[in-house]
Amino acid sequence: MSDVLVCKNICRTFSEAGSELKILHDINFTIAQGEKVAIMGASGSGKTTLLNTIGGLEAPTAGSVLIDGEPLYQISERKRTRLRNQKLGFVYQFHHLLPEFSALENVAMPLLLAGEKKQQVLEKSTQLLVAVGLAKRLQHKPAQLSGGERQRVAIARALVTKPACVLMDEPTGNLDSHTALDIQALMDKLNLEYNISFIVVTHDEKLASRMDRILILKDGQLQLKSGH
Repeated sequence: MSDVLVCKNICRTFSEAGSELKILHDINFTIAQGEKVAIMGASGSGKTTLLNTIGGLEAPTAGSVLIDGEPLYQISERKRTRLRNQKLGFVYQFHHLLPEFSALENVAMPLLLAGEKKQQVLEKSTQLLVAVGLAKRLQHKPAQLSGGERQRVAIARALVTKPACVLMDEPTGNLDSHTALDIQALMDKLNLEYNISFIVVTHDEKLASRMDRILILKDGQLQLKSGH
């Protein structure tokens, strides 16, 4: 089984009021194809910073990130954008759907922006929306969808490019417990069907317990949760 993501000696330091604040310190971990990993930690521990660094949004102060063997930060901005778009999917606590577009159009957007043919894109997008249980909501705009349905659209959008890995930041944090369980079950189903890796930053113990590994971010370093 190949590694889809490798972090080597990741450090992230911020300068604040003349002093240096270390957020991430010598982070090393790998994610295998099809693996699901939860990252937990206290508020302010640097979880979102780590996710942004993995996702190509915040360059590390030191260290390297490899996506499918390609260095994320030792390449041009244009190549990095292409690598992110092809290999990574993103799902946030707030769905960030475009309100003026339908569910189908929101899911299709990444492929349309990449220049793929419209008919093929719409077919792929429809298939994914059916897979996440929204066959009857294709033409509904975000305002016409429930919170759980909007999050399902966001997940379909993250998967439409067939990424190697999907990064999720509190994907159930804005949902009621019943809807959160539905989203968790959906992630399990998609993981099995598409063999896509998931990295999930969460405070949700139930969601984390469904992952293959739970990593705890504490004092800027990752530790494997004992007993998991």
